[in-house]
Amino acid sequence: MSHSIGIRLLHALRKQPDWLAMSAAELDAYREAENRKRASRAMRLVTGFPRRGVTIGWHHELPVRVYRDAGPSLAKPLVLHVHGGGFVGTAAQSDWINSHLAGRLGAVVVSVEHRLLAPGTPLSAAVDDGWQTLRHVVDHAAEWGIDPDRVAVLGESAGAVVAALAAIRAHDSGLRLRAQVLVNPCVDVTTTAFDHPSMAAYPDDLALLELFCRLAVPDGHDARAVSPLYADDLGGLAPALVVVPTADPLADHGRTYAERLRAAGTPARVTEHPGAPHAFLSMPGLVPRRARAARAEIVEFLRDQAAIGVPASSSENFSGDTGRAK
Repeated sequence: MSHSIGIRLLHALRKQPDWLAMSAAELDAYREAENRKRASRAMRLVTGFPRRGVTIGWHHELPVRVYRDAGPSLAKPLVLHVHGGGFVGTAAQSDWINSHLAGRLGAVVVSVEHRLLAPGTPLSAAVDDGWQTLRHVVDHAAEWGIDPDRVAVLGESAGAVVAALAAIRAHDSGLRLRAQVLVNPCVDVTTTAFDHPSMAAYPDDLALLELFCRLAVPDGHDARAVSPLYADDLGGLAPALVVVPTADPLADHGRTYAERLRAAGTPARVTEHPGAPHAFLSMPGLVPRRARAARAEIVEFLRDQAAIGVPASSSENFSGDTGRAK
C-alpha cells in the first residue's frame, strides 16, 4: 500500500466521537470496544503481523506482555515498552514493533499494560505502573532472563511520558539505563501543551488531546510532575532517540524536549518522518514505509549507540520487508 493511499484510508477510518461530550460510562464503553478491536487478529492488517520465531505471551501478575526471541537463553537485554493511547490502548496493539525488537536485538521486550486514564485515574497512575514494572524486572533479572546492565525504555505517545519519566527516575535512583526511545511523544500536559506551533498546524485531534490532558491532570494534581518537558534536571540521563512524525500536532513536543535534553547535557537524536501521522509506528499496515524506517532507526540506535542487542546479521534487511511477518 502506498504512503498516500494509506494516509487517505487512515483519514477515512478516523470517524471520531465527540470527545469532550462523552460521559464516564460512554468513555468506558468506547475503551472496551476499541481495545478489543486493537487486540484482534483482524486488526493486524493495520497494526502489523508479529515477527516469526518470537514468543508472545501475557504475564498477568504485573501485568505485562512479554516478547522473547528463540535465540540462546543467555541473559538478554531488556527493553521496557509503554504503549500509547492514554485513556485507551493495550500492549497487544504493539505486537509488530515489539516482536521485531525482540527478534532483531535478541532482547526481552516487556510491554506494560498500565492503568488507563479515567475519572479518578490520573496519568500519575500509569507513570507509577511503568516505573514499578521496570524496577521489578531489573530487581528480578535472573528470573526474567535479562541483563540488568543492558536496559532501555521505549514509549509511544502518552506512553512516552511514562518512559521519559522512568528515565528520569532511573537516573535519580541510580538505575543505569543504556537508552530511551520516545516516539511521537507527548511531554507537556500543563497549560502550555497547546501553545506549540504544530498544534495549530494539525488541529484535527485537538479535542482528543484536550480530553487526554483533562483526564491526565484532574483538579488538585500537579501537571508539571507528569510533564517531562518541565522536569527540574534533565542532565545525565540515558541517551535519547526522539522519533517525530511531522504530520502530528505533537511534533513540536518531541522537538522541544530533545532541545531541552541537549541543553542539559543529555545526548538526544531527533529523526523526522515527513508526512507521517501520529501513532504511525502502530500502523505499519497503513504507512508501511514510514513505520519500517522508524523501526530500523530504533533498532540501529539501541544496537549501535546504546550497546543493546546483538550485532546485525548479514541477512537482515531493515527497509525491505513488509508489515506481514516473513
